[in-house]
Formats: sequence, C-alpha cells, structure tokens
Amino acid sequence: MALTGIFGKPFIDLSARLDLTELDVLHEEICMGLTQLSPSYTGGSHRSMGIVPESLREERWTDYGEVLRAMSDEAFATFASLADEPSLRAASRAAVEFGEERDAPLSRRQMLWLKYRFGVYFPWKVYVEMIPNERWEDKARSEGKSFTRLARTLFPKTVAFVERLPFERIGRCNLMGLESNDFGTVHRDGVPEEKPEVDHFVTFCPAEGKRLFLWDEEAKAKTFVDARAYWFNDSDYHGVEAAPFFRYSIRVDGVFRGSFLQALRGA
Repeated sequence: MALTGIFGKPFIDLSARLDLTELDVLHEEICMGLTQLSPSYTGGSHRSMGIVPESLREERWTDYGEVLRAMSDEAFATFASLADEPSLRAASRAAVEFGEERDAPLSRRQMLWLKYRFGVYFPWKVYVEMIPNERWEDKARSEGKSFTRLARTLFPKTVAFVERLPFERIGRCNLMGLESNDFGTVHRDGVPEEKPEVDHFVTFCPAEGKRLFLWDEEAKAKTFVDARAYWFNDSDYHGVEAAPFFRYSIRVDGVFRGSFLQALRGA
C-alpha cells in the first residue's frame, strides 16, 4: 500500500501556519509536570489489532493481545486480579476483553506485569490523557469532555496553547512519549478505503528530536516528518524511529475551523 497523504502531499507541515514561539517554554513546563505524574503506557497490541503492515508482522516484539490469547487460565486469573476496578478482578476471559479500545482498559499494574512476566513491548511508556477519550471513533466529539483538573494544574501554558489552536472543537488531547532507544511500532489508525475523509488533528513537538515517519508498504520506504507541528493521514502506516534519548509529542484531535482547512487545501 502506497501513501495516501493529504491534498497530494505525504503530510502537511504546520510550522508556518501556527505560532510556535512558545514551544521551548511549553517544553520546560511539561518536563517539570511529568515529574509529578505516574504516566500510563499505550500501544502494546498493534499486531493483534491487525493494524501493522504485512511486511513487518514478523518483527520480534511481544504483543499483549497475543499473550492474553495464549495465557493459561491460572495466569489470566492473576492478570485479572491486577485490575483497578474491583468488579474486574475475578473476571473470566469469556466475560471481559481487556485492552485498548476494549471493554476494560489495562490498569498500570496489569501493564507492568505483562511487561515483566511476558516481555510485552509497550512503545509509548509515557502516556498522559489531557482530554480523555474512551473510543477512537469519538476523538473529534467534544460533548461532555474537557481538560482534566491535573492537566490544567500541571500544564496550564500547554492547555492555553492547545485552546488557541485553529479548531472549531476539540475532543481529545494526549501526550505520548518514548523512552530512550524505544521505537514506535509501525501501524495505521484506519483504512483509507473505509475513511476517505482524513481526521483532523495537530501534532506538535515542544522539543526537537522525535522522528515520526510514514511507511510506504508498497515501496518499503520511510518518509520522515521533519517538522515541530504537522498533520498527516493517520490511515497511512506510521511509526517513530528509535533514538538514544526521551522524545514526545502532543496530539490534539477535533474539527478544524473551515478557514484553516481551506487555507491548507489551497497551500
């Protein structure tokens, strides 16, 4: 599968269309704020979700969806006992499906146990939901959503920056960080044929050094996104290159203002 892109381009560099003069200040705030949190993990089940390219399905990282399916009943009972919700701690595997975009999200204790006991690879080990979102398909809906109290307390300048972005409404905002030498597994968030309209979002990088790339499955080639603020078609396969230092970005989902979208279309 070749890249679909946006408006005839692999991605849209938003650096010249957004005021990014505050990014260095936001980086200082975020680094301090992260010291006050115990972030969650995300992204440990891309292969079992069926969203990785065929050519990379044999990569040697452990997927927790595959681990849960192969787990003994005794091990699953231990896993379930680590759930945050008391009603889930004695759940049977037939009654509840655990994981991202599933009935029961993984608790931090479950993630750590899967990592320590079975070697599950969670690419993004620093995951902070500033505007929580339960289901992927609801990320552009803003009804009943707002920044968490913790986000407004620890990241006030970042919240103010996000609120000034050119959205009619915002339905999701999260920070995703990769530890040194970790990589973001190549995956896609939708199927182009099933989602002809590209979801609206802005990703911005308060610090430089994150190397997101788009993966052309047909050419087996990477296109690196060299920008500190960008929009890409998340139905294209994408991943993050490993690096010997911590990297992160913030993604904001919603619906763009009509004038902003029109300007991007005509650029």
